[in-house]
Amino acid sequence: MKSMRWMAAGAAAMLLALPGVSAAQGNIEAGRAKAYTCLGCHAVEGYRNAYPSYRVPRLGGQHQEYLVSALQAYKNGDRQHATMQALAATLSEQDMLDIAAYFEAEGRGGAE
Repeated sequence: MKSMRWMAAGAAAMLLALPGVSAAQGNIEAGRAKAYTCLGCHAVEGYRNAYPSYRVPRLGGQHQEYLVSALQAYKNGDRQHATMQALAATLSEQDMLDIAAYFEAEGRGGAE
């Protein structure tokens, strides 16, 4: 019985290694083009929103999963910010994955 579990785990690992079967990932180069609008606020060092006043976070180096989750939350209204909700509403799931992949890679120096 124990060997069956190991065999199943090994088969699952092999399937995940195949192209197109692995977990959804974003395309860094596509994300670079799609993130152009984001950079207007999120790439400005020390940028603060006028009202209500808060520091706009830099996204470079943030984890892809977190960024996708945040964009989904803006899109479905769970996170409140009119500008972010409007922008996220225009994004597909693949757009979100691509943008998030770009910002994660930017923090590792891989998006330059």
